[in-house]
Amino acid sequence: MKHREMILKTAEKIPPLASVLTLSWNNAVHLQHCLDCLTKQTFKDFEVIIIVNSPTDESHIELLSNQVALSLRVESLGENKGFAAANNIGAKLAKGQWLALLNADAFPEPDWLEKLLRAAEENQEFSSFSSRQIQANAMDLLDGAGDSYHITGLAWRRYYDKPTLQYGLGFEEVFSACPAAALYSREAFLNLGGFDEDYFSYFEDVDLGFRLRLRGEKCLYIPEAVVHHVGSASTGKRSDFSVYYGYRNLIWTFVKNMPTPLIWIFLPLHLAAILFFAVYLTLRGQGNAIWKAIFDAFIGLPKIIEKRKSIQKNKKITSQELLKVMSVGLLEPYREFRQRNMGR
Repeated sequence: MKHREMILKTAEKIPPLASVLTLSWNNAVHLQHCLDCLTKQTFKDFEVIIIVNSPTDESHIELLSNQVALSLRVESLGENKGFAAANNIGAKLAKGQWLALLNADAFPEPDWLEKLLRAAEENQEFSSFSSRQIQANAMDLLDGAGDSYHITGLAWRRYYDKPTLQYGLGFEEVFSACPAAALYSREAFLNLGGFDEDYFSYFEDVDLGFRLRLRGEKCLYIPEAVVHHVGSASTGKRSDFSVYYGYRNLIWTFVKNMPTPLIWIFLPLHLAAILFFAVYLTLRGQGNAIWKAIFDAFIGLPKIIEKRKSIQKNKKITSQELLKVMSVGLLEPYREFRQRNMGR
């Protein structure tokens, strides 16, 4: 389907420094607040691109057109193309040197973009930056401080559910950025082809971060760049949707990106982790989702292996350098799993 676009405010002739990309799909209830927060940003040299992943009705357009204080563009896709493809479309339309990805249910504090761009200017050896995410409905708890990637292929948001007064307070290199509120060099993003569109949704951020790592790029966590994040506002936590795409794409990410010889060293741990969660989710009543994810991941391996050949051929770091930014403790996944599931 041909994209239908509407330009609500003509951009300045001089390209803005940053382009904020926000997806709208089943989350209009949060979008107005998100846009209101963007109008209050202390840094003003940015454009906003809203990618609508569903048919747009007149009320939706009217809601967005009220944001006269923003340099705003709406790209209506007419269907749900997924998080990965929609953001890639936004990145190609963007004019800024930096891409600031922001979920519609993530509400940035007024100096959020200013802090990210200042960090980018002062830390030019980094090409991506992760924000400090605080739970919108529990202000004393973190929603994340960048992503961790474990040798099993599992990944999680650092310090999720930890007290805001004790965790995530310092600048720190992290494996990858959580795109609910992240800043990427547009050049680095596009050079790698952006998110893998075969993923549709979930784990595409970790995959992109992994590929950036392999090309010698780095990610920095910025504790001063704060957003308040609702989380899973569109798809729902623990939904079959998130289970299916999350675990299918987890497998693909491991196979595609883990370099030799690490892939053979950690493959038994990866398989053990997948088997554990397959049994656990089956007992929880989501057997159809997890086993379909595993089956479809296996069916898709020939295409993933072809992608792997290109990725590994062009990698610029050693396995030893990669291990320095990965989580290697064997009990780390257990602690994360227990905190997120057993204690709730």
